[in-house]
Amino acid sequence: MKLKVRLRQRHPRTILTLLLLLTHFGGTEDSISGTSCNSSLDSVQHVKIGFSSRVIRDEYIVTFRGYYRAEAREKFVRAALGEKYSTAWKVLPRLNPASDYPSDFDVLTLDRNSLCESDGSSWEKELRDDLEALGDHPCVKRVTPQRLVKRSLKFYNGSEVVEKYMENDQLSENKVEGYERWQSSRSLRGNSIGQYETENGDATSVEGSAFWHSTGRLSSRRLLRAIPRQITSVLQADALWSMGITGAGVRVAIFDTGLPKGHPHFRRVQERTDWTHERTLEDGLGHGTFVAGLVAAAKGHCLGMAPDAELHVYRVFTNAQVSYTSWFLDAFNYAILKRIGVLNLSIGGPDFMDRPFVDKVWELTANRVIMVSAIGNDGPLYGTLNNPADQMDVIGVGGINFEDQIAKFSSRGMTTWELPQGYGRVKPDIVTYGSAVRGSSIKGGCRTLSGTSVASPVVAGAVTLLASGVLHRGNVINPASMKQALMASARRLPGVGMFEQGHGKLDLLRAYRLLTTYKPQASLSPSYVDLTECQYMWPYCTQPLYHGSMPTWVNVTILNGLGVSGRISGGGPQWHPYAPQNGGRLDVSLQHSDVLWPWAGYLAVALCVPKSAATWEGIAQGHVSLTVESPAEEDGAGTTASQDGERVRRSSVRLPIKAKIIPTPPRHKRVLWDQYHNLRYPPGYFPRDNLRMKNAPLDWNGDHIHTNFKDMYRHLRSGGRYVEVLGSPFTCFDARSYGALLLVDPEEEFFPEEIDKLRDDVLTRGLSLIVFADWYNSSVMRRVKFYDENTRQWWMPDTGGSNIPALNDLLSSWGIALGDGVYEGDFMLGLHPMHYASGTSLAKFPEDGIVISASLNDQGREVLGEETRRVENVPILGLLQPKGPTGSNPGRIVIYGDSNCLDNSHLQKDCFWMLDAFLEFTSTGQIPSVFSDHQSKYVLADSELPVRMEGNHLYRYSKVLENKIGPPQARPLPPCPHLSWAQPLPLNKSAPTNLYKSQKLLSVGGMENQHLPPWRPSDLGLGPTPAIAGAGGSPDYVGNVNGDSYLTEGGVYSDGLLPLFAVILLSAAVGLWAWGYICRGRTVVGFRGRRRKRARTGRVATSRLLSGSGILASGLKGTPPSV
Repeated sequence: MKLKVRLRQRHPRTILTLLLLLTHFGGTEDSISGTSCNSSLDSVQHVKIGFSSRVIRDEYIVTFRGYYRAEAREKFVRAALGEKYSTAWKVLPRLNPASDYPSDFDVLTLDRNSLCESDGSSWEKELRDDLEALGDHPCVKRVTPQRLVKRSLKFYNGSEVVEKYMENDQLSENKVEGYERWQSSRSLRGNSIGQYETENGDATSVEGSAFWHSTGRLSSRRLLRAIPRQITSVLQADALWSMGITGAGVRVAIFDTGLPKGHPHFRRVQERTDWTHERTLEDGLGHGTFVAGLVAAAKGHCLGMAPDAELHVYRVFTNAQVSYTSWFLDAFNYAILKRIGVLNLSIGGPDFMDRPFVDKVWELTANRVIMVSAIGNDGPLYGTLNNPADQMDVIGVGGINFEDQIAKFSSRGMTTWELPQGYGRVKPDIVTYGSAVRGSSIKGGCRTLSGTSVASPVVAGAVTLLASGVLHRGNVINPASMKQALMASARRLPGVGMFEQGHGKLDLLRAYRLLTTYKPQASLSPSYVDLTECQYMWPYCTQPLYHGSMPTWVNVTILNGLGVSGRISGGGPQWHPYAPQNGGRLDVSLQHSDVLWPWAGYLAVALCVPKSAATWEGIAQGHVSLTVESPAEEDGAGTTASQDGERVRRSSVRLPIKAKIIPTPPRHKRVLWDQYHNLRYPPGYFPRDNLRMKNAPLDWNGDHIHTNFKDMYRHLRSGGRYVEVLGSPFTCFDARSYGALLLVDPEEEFFPEEIDKLRDDVLTRGLSLIVFADWYNSSVMRRVKFYDENTRQWWMPDTGGSNIPALNDLLSSWGIALGDGVYEGDFMLGLHPMHYASGTSLAKFPEDGIVISASLNDQGREVLGEETRRVENVPILGLLQPKGPTGSNPGRIVIYGDSNCLDNSHLQKDCFWMLDAFLEFTSTGQIPSVFSDHQSKYVLADSELPVRMEGNHLYRYSKVLENKIGPPQARPLPPCPHLSWAQPLPLNKSAPTNLYKSQKLLSVGGMENQHLPPWRPSDLGLGPTPAIAGAGGSPDYVGNVNGDSYLTEGGVYSDGLLPLFAVILLSAAVGLWAWGYICRGRTVVGFRGRRRKRARTGRVATSRLLSGSGILASGLKGTPPSV
C-alpha cells in the first residue's frame, strides 16, 4: 500500500499523525497465538489462589542428622522401633528422581490396627512411645507430622471479577452451608476499602472500584499512560542483553505445576522432573508455564528476563493442585544435588511452623541457592506475609502496578513469628510489577496475569540475569550479596510504608552496577531507624517515646555477605549517643543472634526514655555499631583465601537512630493493649471470629495493633490516645500508669496470679478494663471442624472465636459472665448503624450496671442446621462501675460481645466511635448518653455457662497450660522480662536531620567510576540483533530509551525494517515541514526517491537521525545512558 500525502504548510499535523499511526499499527500478527497484535481481546486475567495446609493422619516425617542411603535409614528406624517396624510402621517408598541419592528424611506410615495393647495401654500411649523412641535415636534430628499442601487456581477475566464476587456475595448472604467442608484457602478480606477478587482472594467491593492502594497523594486529574506489555523492556533487561548478559551459565529452578514438552517459547529447558504421584511432566493448569516464561522465555512476544538461563522445571503440584511437605523436601534435596543457582517459589502459606519445610529452605540457601518467593496475595491487610518469603534468607517479593502503586492484593508486613513477646521484621524485601504482566500461556501464546506469584518470577528472572553478568566474581555472589544489591539499589516509592514496599521497587541496572563492584560485607534491614519519618517508618513514626512506656522494639535483620555463617564480634553491639543531639536521653537495649546462619540473623533494638527525661521534649539521636565476622572461604586449591591476609573476614556497620521524646502523657490518655493472651495459627486451629468467613477459617494475622487492628490503632492515635503493647502476663505492668487495659479477642488462658492482680488493679489502683469478646459454643466448634478429603482427617478447633470460659474466670469476681449463644445481625445504637458478626451475649451482669440489648439472629442454630430465628433483646453490652474498698477510686468495666467491628480482617461497619465512648466512660465516669438513653430493662436469666470443650488440645500451644496426668494445669508463672541497657559510649558529633539516603555498599575500587557499556545501534533496532531472536528470526526487543519503551502488541518491533523506515520517514517529515513553512506553499518534490534510497541502503547519519526524532543519542556516542 502506497501512502501519498501532499505536504502543505496548512497540514503539518497530518503526516505526523499518519506516521505515528504507522509506527504503532505496523506490527505483524502473532504467529503463535494467531491473534492480532493489537487485539483488544487480550484482557487482563486475575488468578485466584487458595491455599491450605493440613496434618496427614498417621504419617510422620523422620528427619535425620545427615544424608544416608535408604538401607542405612531403614536400619536406624528399625533400631528405634524394634519389632513394630515391620508390623505397625512402614517407610513410604520414593518414586521420584531423588530415590537414587542419599536423603536426610523418610516418611513413615502407621497402621493403628497393628499397635499392640497387650499391656492394657491405649493406642495413643503406644503412639507416643514410638514417636519418643524415634526421636531419641542418636541419628534422628526430629519427628514431625506429614503435611498436605493444597492450592486452588481459578482464572478470571478483569470484567468477570466483580460479577464473580457479586454471585459469591449473594450466596454468602442468603445461605450458610457446608461448614464441615471448610477449606483453608486464604482470600482478600472484606473491609471498608473497595476490593476486587484477585490472585488469592474472595474480595469485597464496598466503596467502588479502587483496585490499588493509595500512596497518600490525591490528584483530581492526572495524565493517563498506556500500560507497557513487555516487562523486560520496562525493567530495562534489554540493556543488559545488549551487553551479552542473557542468563547464560545460571541454573534456575521453577517449583510449580510443570511445563509442556516442546513449548515454543523456551530455548534451554535442561530438565523436567515430576515429584507428585501422577507420573506426568505436563502442566495441566498453566501457572507453571506462565511463571517459567517470565523467567526464561526466549521466543514469542512475552519474553522472560533471562532467556538463555538453564531452566529446571520441578512439578510439585498435581492437576488437583495438591502437594505434600515430603514432595518438596525431596525436590529441594534434588535441587541441591543439581547445584541450582536460583529457585523461584510462587507459592506460600501462613504455616511458618512446618519445621521440616523451613529447615530445608535454610539448607537450600546455605548451599548458595538464591531463593525468591512471593510474599502473598492477602493484602491490603497487614500481618499477612506468607512463608517462606517471610524468612530472613529468602528474597520476599511484593507486587506493584505500572503506575508504581502498591497492589492491593500484595501482602503486608510485619512478620508474626515473633509475637506476642517481640515485634516483627520488615518484609517484603522489594517490590516489582505484578499486575497486568504478560507471560507464556500453556498453548504457546501469551496471556496476562496479576498477583505476587507474577512478581516473584520477575525478580527471580532478574536475579538470574544479574548472576549471569557477574559469574566471573565467583563466590562473592551469594544469597546475601544478591539480596543486599537488590535492596540497596531499589527505588523507594513515595508515601508508602516499609511494611508495604520493603526497600522499594526493583532497579535492575542499578543492581548490576552494585554487583560488578561489590565487596563482601554485612548490612542491615532497615538500614536506619527514624521514629520521626512518616510515611515510610510507619508505625514507628506515629507515636513518640516517653518515660514509663513499654519498650519500643525494632527488629533489624543482619545480612551477612561475608559467608554463610558468622557472628557479632568485638563484645557485641555498642550504643553511641550523640551528645550535641541529646542522645543521652535514650536508653537502648540490644539483643542479637548468637550465630548468623544462613547468611542472616537478627538485631533487636529496644528503646526507652530514662526518668531524667520524664518532662523533656525534643529529638534524640545516636547510632548502634557492630562488627560481623565470618570464616574466610577456601579457594579452589583448598587454602584459606582472605583479602586482608587473615583467616576471618570482618565488616563493621552502623544503625543510625533518631527518636522524638515527649513528656509522659497523663494516665487517662494511655491505653494498654494485651498481646500476651492472643493466639493464632500456626500452630493450632484457631477459628475465625466471623463464622461467615467460610473460605478462610483460620485466625492467622497476629491480632496486633499494627496488623489486623491497624485502623483501630490509627483512630486512637488520631484522637490523642497513646497505645502500648503488653507482651507479658498481667503481673508485669504498673496499673497506676494506665487508664484502661484493652482486652480484645483473647484465646489464651489466664494464670491465677493474673486474675488476682487484675482484680486488685481495678478495685484499688483505678485501672479500667475494656473487653471485646467473640463466640464460644462447644456444639458450634464441633460443627465447624472441617474434613480434608485428601487426608481423611478432621480438624477440630482448640477454642472458639474467644476463650469465653477463661474470660468468665477473669470476670467472675465482679459477677460478670458471657454465654454460649452465637448471634449476628444489623441494629441501630442511637444514630449509629451497627453490625454484630458471630458475637456472644451476656449471661450474668450486676444489677447496678447498664446493659444494652439488640434484636439479632441466632447464628448458632443456623450453623447447627436448625431453623434460623430472630431473638429479641439479646444482651450484648454492659457497663459497670464496681465498688472498691473505702477510700479507693476503682476503675470501670465495659464488656462487648463482638470484636469484628474493630478487626480489619472482617470489618463491615466499624465501631471506633463506640470505643471512644467506652474510653470516655472509663476516664471520666460519665456514662455517654448513647448508652444511658438506650439501656435495656431486660433481666438476665440464670443460664448454664459455657465450659471448655472436652478433648481440646489448647495446652499444646498455650503459654499458660501444661499437660500432666489428668486435666491440663497452669504452668508456673514466668518471670517478667527485664532489659539489660547498653552502656552508652557518647560521641561529640552531629547527625544529619534526614537519615534516609540510598544505601551504599562497599565496592572494589569504588563504584562511582563504573558505567554500563555504551549501547550499540542494534539496541535500538537499527541493525541486526543476534542475541535474542524471536520466531522467524526477527528481533524481539529493542533497547530502553530514557526508561520508556516503544512496543507493539505482538512484541517489540517484530519487523526489523519497520523502525528504520518509520524513524527515517519521521525525520524527513520534520525537515520537509520546516522547508515548506519557509517556502510558503511550495510543493515538495524529488525527496521521495531519496528517502527510498536511504531506506534500501540502510546508511543513516545516526546522530542526526536520533536528534531529529527526539531520541536520546548519548548512548550511541560512547557515553552511558541515563539510568
